[in-house]
Amino acid sequence: MAERHGMIEPFEPGQVKEMGGQRIVSYGTSSYGYDIRCSDEFKLFTNINSTIVDPKNFDANSFIELKSDYCIIPPNSFALARTVEHFRIPRNVLTICLGKSTYARCGIIVNVTPLEPEWQGYVTLEFSNTTPLPAKIYANEGVAQVIFLESDEVCETSYHDRSGKYQNQTGVTLPKI
Repeated sequence: MAERHGMIEPFEPGQVKEMGGQRIVSYGTSSYGYDIRCSDEFKLFTNINSTIVDPKNFDANSFIELKSDYCIIPPNSFALARTVEHFRIPRNVLTICLGKSTYARCGIIVNVTPLEPEWQGYVTLEFSNTTPLPAKIYANEGVAQVIFLESDEVCETSYHDRSGKYQNQTGVTLPKI
């Protein structure tokens, strides 16, 4: 379905486990899902401005923008990134995204809300470093697995139908209301 309908671009039909002769955190098609990659665009949270974190009035100055092959997240902090892959979710599909065990076993939590029917764009990823030490996230390597749930009928109202606020996002997208 991903290849036929352009659901994931770029799409990797197999599981990639090394790059340039080096082992990497795998990405690509897995048993019942797809392991997504993190791009090299990061927004690293900083408390330098000592502002309140308010989802209704989020201060973009709370982040430092970084373009790099990796991101080091300070202890008990977080970073935002986006996927390498662009998604087009069909009207009869819902996805759930879970962090890869390689990162989870290092105390790094990957959070992504479900991709709803007819949502499309690059996925904004949130990485929480729950440890008392700095944590490293690698760009262009696997970070999470998307699991696809296909319904036997289409939904009554899709994300596109209700003009969802995160539709067609291209970069790392901050909270909106």
